[in-house]
Amino acid sequence: MSETPAELLRTAVRHDGARPFLTFYDDATAERVELSTTTFDNWVAKTAGFLTGGLGAEPGERVALRLPAHWQALAWAAACWSAGVCVVLGDDDDVQVAVAGPAAVASAAGGAPEVVGLALRPLGGRFTEPLPPGVTDYAVEVPGYPDHFVPLSPPDDAEPALERGGVVHTLGGLADHARQRAEQLGAGPGGRLLVATDDLGTALVDALLVPLVVGGSAVLVRHEDPAGRAARVDAERVTAAVA
Repeated sequence: MSETPAELLRTAVRHDGARPFLTFYDDATAERVELSTTTFDNWVAKTAGFLTGGLGAEPGERVALRLPAHWQALAWAAACWSAGVCVVLGDDDDVQVAVAGPAAVASAAGGAPEVVGLALRPLGGRFTEPLPPGVTDYAVEVPGYPDHFVPLSPPDDAEPALERGGVVHTLGGLADHARQRAEQLGAGPGGRLLVATDDLGTALVDALLVPLVVGGSAVLVRHEDPAGRAARVDAERVTAAVA
């Protein structure tokens, strides 16, 4: 049996749940959010509960994440993997659930049996304008779900877990993929990575999976202002930076 992202997250919570796990910046809005390992895990659990209990997603099904690189998008991916659901990056409509940010909500409406909108506002705020018919506001629904999630049966590590650009990684293969990436980045045990990207696929690997396999943490920066990188690297005690 291979390690899965859910198992790695459980290990990280047990090791030191209070330490910072994911720090998110958006230089276009001056937003900064820091999540401890436990807080991130709680968001993952609530989202997995909403995904399975509220939206009816089952192991082996597919969920499209039409989102930018954002801390809530990483929580959604980890929730899918906790429930044995495959994350699909792209505009594939052959999915059970489509999860869309503000820029993609209108085009996603009606394209999947269930459509969820994420406002991507600071502190996980809800949409301030009415959503298209049939679109559920994530921020309205998810708070009521428990802080802990246990699937009815452990997901099969041979199930597809991530589809991107014609490449499919299995649930068990994600950790191996992340370890290879960690070697490329020079991310050692306990490393803190600065990942500056607007691409969700890159963020899922470099800012989520790599920190999990090395027992480290990440600083995810969207819309990075390069002039502020050196100061941020120093302030956040970054050990490796990924442009």
